[in-house]
Amino acid sequence: MGNTLYQVCFVVGLAHTTAANSGMLASGTPVVTALLGAALGVDRLRRPLAMGLALAVPGMLLIVGARGPELEASTRMGDFLILGASLCWALYTVGIRSLGNELSALRITALTMITGAPGVVLLGLPSVMELKLESIGSGAWLGVVYSALVPLVLAYVVWSRSVQAVGSSRTAIYNSGTPMVAAVTAWLVRGENPTWLQALGSALVISGVLVSRRR
Repeated sequence: MGNTLYQVCFVVGLAHTTAANSGMLASGTPVVTALLGAALGVDRLRRPLAMGLALAVPGMLLIVGARGPELEASTRMGDFLILGASLCWALYTVGIRSLGNELSALRITALTMITGAPGVVLLGLPSVMELKLESIGSGAWLGVVYSALVPLVLAYVVWSRSVQAVGSSRTAIYNSGTPMVAAVTAWLVRGENPTWLQALGSALVISGVLVSRRR
């Protein structure tokens, strides 16, 4: 769920839609996670968390909306795959919470990657076989190593540990900060000046996270 289906839906979906669309469609992941956790009895949907979601999700939409999402027929397949990826990630997060603290975050990450990797390898093998290794530069290989160690291994371990410590719903709300970090990164690295809507959205996201932390 978290390594095969999620990764395939996200990567293939992003290839068939825009980054803005994927960000907007993924904005509901914290809400889906919270509702699933409450429905399955894994987490309680407490009032501070509900208030935090009510602030953070609209804030996330404002940040992403400034990039101009376009839901058209040409992106429909990708859009549906991104929605599928969001659902898979919500199920994965709630599933981690249901395991309790008997397994360490590192062990959970290792086990889910070992069981999830074969499906990704089999689905990606035809494309890998078509690659011409001599045409791949050192920068691309460094990118592969970075993607494997930081956004995948490190992020999964930190995410699992957070879910064990504070619950799936309170962890999932931090997903809403992803577009904010992306906007700041685009400003610092690419010189893309943030809009006032993005600034307002960031304020709502931060407020939502702070409110959700109340006891």
